[in-house]
Amino acid sequence: MSAYKDRWLDCTDTALLVKGYYFPWGTERIPYGSITSVDRFTMSALRGKGRIWGSGDLKHWANFDPRRPMKSVGFFLDVGRHVIPFVTPDDPDAFEQALRSHIPSGSSS
Repeated sequence: MSAYKDRWLDCTDTALLVKGYYFPWGTERIPYGSITSVDRFTMSALRGKGRIWGSGDLKHWANFDPRRPMKSVGFFLDVGRHVIPFVTPDDPDAFEQALRSHIPSGSSS
């Protein structure tokens, strides 16, 4: 059973599934234990709102989300690699609660 699920994100019992991460529709599986921090932020024109997929700075990677320009909240997920996944859930509060309930204590910011 999923603690949170929308079209592009699925918080399963063991991992976060990020759909549309790889071209054209590949899914990235992120085990909760690999998430070292979660950074919630307000998106703007200069901070992800105009990017529906990919990277603008080669440091953050946004999964495919054609509704991202209409959203206002995003999350950076530090997984200990050079590239940081960037996701925009349909319900940011429910997503954050589900995600934080699964990641080890002391791993979130």
